Amino acid sequence: MKVAVHKSEVPQTQMFVVKELEDKHFDPVWHSHSEYQLFVVLNGTGTRFIGDSIKAFEPGELVFTGSDLPHLWRSDEAYFKKESLLGIQGIVIYLKENFLGQDMMEKEEMAQLKKLFKRSARGLEFYGREKERVILMMKELLQLGGLESVIQLLSILLSLSQSKEYHYISHTIYTGPFNKNETDRMNKVYEYSLQNFRKKIVLTDLAAMLFMTPTSFSRYFTIRNNKTFSRFIAELRIKHACKLLTETDLPVSNVSYECGFNTLSNFNKQFKEIMLKKPSVYKQEFMKL
Repeated sequence: MKVAVHKSEVPQTQMFVVKELEDKHFDPVWHSHSEYQLFVVLNGTGTRFIGDSIKAFEPGELVFTGSDLPHLWRSDEAYFKKESLLGIQGIVIYLKENFLGQDMMEKEEMAQLKKLFKRSARGLEFYGREKERVILMMKELLQLGGLESVIQLLSILLSLSQSKEYHYISHTIYTGPFNKNETDRMNKVYEYSLQNFRKKIVLTDLAAMLFMTPTSFSRYFTIRNNKTFSRFIAELRIKHACKLLTETDLPVSNVSYECGFNTLSNFNKQFKEIMLKKPSVYKQEFMKL
């Protein structure tokens, strides 16, 4: 598995970079970079990891992540199969805090933008009418160049800074880039977890892969992710359960088994703890929508 410790996406000759992503799947590597990142998913589904947050993603998701906030958009397993005809699409913008010039963020006119950058340290997910307007402007930005593209980017950032329709994503603020060992280690954890969460996770096997004892691994994971490894696995299973409840006709008991729970009672208990409602109620509310 390739390792990305710190991605530097903006060349010295440019103020920012905008890219249209089209591929079989999104980059499956947990990473961070010093650039701020605005990303919209136009096509594709999977699981999103940002800071200490886990959530399923789908088309229409608009997220702004701050400098050095680790993240990963992991496409569903179906996208990685050789015979798959599935594909993903998205638009991503990378920019540095000083993209307008050194010390520009200290000027009075930049106060609103500076607040947006500060909020993005935990990651921001936007929703509502303003989100749709920003996505449209991002699509238009792909066709622009020169000064027009800079003006369009400033319009996008202005809209985001004025919007009240957003949620914070991560509970934890991350500072500084991760070293190679750190990134490699966490990529192994995510890869192993995503491949095995549907069955019993043997902690000693995972810890051995990282040349750690189970106790030291548990301590390490909790410090890095602001949650225990058991809680992390429970969230992975419940997020997958939400997907099965809304996209299939499987009964709750079958969903419980498919997500790696040994008993239905334990599934119901953990689902309610994480989603704040019973799985049957969650499905009913989705069907009404």
